[in-house]
Amino acid sequence: MSTKITAVTFDLWDTIIDDESDEPKRLSRGLRSKPEERHHLVLEALNRHQPISTDDLAIAYGVVNAAFVKCWKGHSITWTARERLQVLLNGLGRQLPDKELDALAYAQERLELDIPPDPIAGARDAVAELASRYKLCVISDTIITSGSGLREWLEMHDLKQFFSGFAFSDEVGNSKPNRAMFDAAARQVGAEFNQMIHIGDRDHNDVKGPQALGMKAVLFTAKRDLDKTTTSADAICERHADLPSIIDRLAG
Repeated sequence: MSTKITAVTFDLWDTIIDDESDEPKRLSRGLRSKPEERHHLVLEALNRHQPISTDDLAIAYGVVNAAFVKCWKGHSITWTARERLQVLLNGLGRQLPDKELDALAYAQERLELDIPPDPIAGARDAVAELASRYKLCVISDTIITSGSGLREWLEMHDLKQFFSGFAFSDEVGNSKPNRAMFDAAARQVGAEFNQMIHIGDRDHNDVKGPQALGMKAVLFTAKRDLDKTTTSADAICERHADLPSIIDRLAG
């Protein structure tokens, strides 16, 4: 006897949010790219106290970003913007007053909200239709923008209303594919794992992770299709217009 599917969970980046679609907007306004602006903000903050060269800062940033990826992919932990900045400062042998460090982290977190990336075409319609039949929850890693910031992004694009829960890695304490992220979502939608389907763009995080717990998984390839030929996904979705029918088919 089949188990009734009652909940659907969504990754955000390159599943609902068109990652990097904000960069052309920044370029058209004559603004620095996000990585360049993050470096500039840190450079300004440090130079107010003691000069630092752009080359020294670039080297330190490269080391910190590599360490972040190691923690993220190797240990399922995503540092907050403030934590990443603190690691950067420690490596440089520098410090900032707490209020200045808080303000610097906040300024970095706001970059994708003040000039936001776009939703992927058809995302809102698909989410709205699925919300009429299933409980929905976000399961998303936070890289720079915090969970509270991503809620704000969902609100500004009229998407937040459709979700019954949110599992963000900076709030849960772990990132995908760690079980804690999926546990948090299951609690919020009141479902068992075998009653849930997850949608995302990365086979390791969004397919293998939930499948290991007994969930079904859909690989979304509209923006990222690197895993398309090797995925173990229960279905592959190339555009949001097809997503409701794919979910209904998997739900039986």
